Amino acid sequence: MEQIAVIGAGTMGNGIAHVFAQNGYKVNLVDIAQASLDKGMATITKNLDRMISKEVIDEAKKEATLANIATYTNLKDGVSNTDLVIEAATENLDIKLQIFRDLDEVCKAETILATNTSSISITQIGAATKRPEKVIGMHFMNPVPIMKLVEIIRGYSTSDEVTETIMELSKKLGKTPTEVNDYPGFVANRILMPMINESIETLYNGVAGVEEIDTVMKLGMAHPMGPLQLADFIGLDVCLSILNVMYDGFKNPKYAPCPLLVNMVMAGKLGVKSVEGFYDYSESRKAENVSAQFK
Repeated sequence: MEQIAVIGAGTMGNGIAHVFAQNGYKVNLVDIAQASLDKGMATITKNLDRMISKEVIDEAKKEATLANIATYTNLKDGVSNTDLVIEAATENLDIKLQIFRDLDEVCKAETILATNTSSISITQIGAATKRPEKVIGMHFMNPVPIMKLVEIIRGYSTSDEVTETIMELSKKLGKTPTEVNDYPGFVANRILMPMINESIETLYNGVAGVEEIDTVMKLGMAHPMGPLQLADFIGLDVCLSILNVMYDGFKNPKYAPCPLLVNMVMAGKLGVKSVEGFYDYSESRKAENVSAQFK
């Protein structure tokens, strides 16, 4: 594994590219929009500068990391000579399936195709290609440069060899890989999303307010942030998408998204990315001010 491609320069994509590049891998960061690539590289630079200020790395390491990243707007140019491609596009099944069909056509036969999906079936994605044995899930946690966990998800056809290769590669990145099987939500989101959804239900039913719910979970359960703040950080649209995947996959009403969550997404109140969710981020990205509708 020497040449890596990452598809998507958003929050997860640029974080994955950062981690590989910092660990000495050559990375092609691919996105259809040059503006997204520019923004992604600016984020990587900012995060490296933050690491310098904390004396985690020095200036030479920053420059070496940035030198390891090349950007592309053309998919074929960005992936044709890579050993591993990690897709980190938006959490939309149709988009992901098309990306994997395209990757299957333009990548070398031996290239491993991974997806950073947080809930969509690896088996279904693999079935869109002629190499399902080489398709695997690498679910990094956000923020990628900091969080240690990587969920390694085996599809129905994923080979033992590919699984072992990706497990070992994750360790070389300084991560802790955990192998799980391919069921809706995997492990992390199968447990996390019902908790977030139940927190929203608790608010919806008037049991307690936003700050009160988050305070109970932070101080009572030692969570670093409350579930409503975490939902804002993840993106309420992403939370809704994951819950819908689990609800469709299991046909179990316990995964049905709360009506309040559905309405907030329809209204464009998506959390930090839209400046308002359960909290108002117009003055600070920290969850300091509860959104006006919940006061």
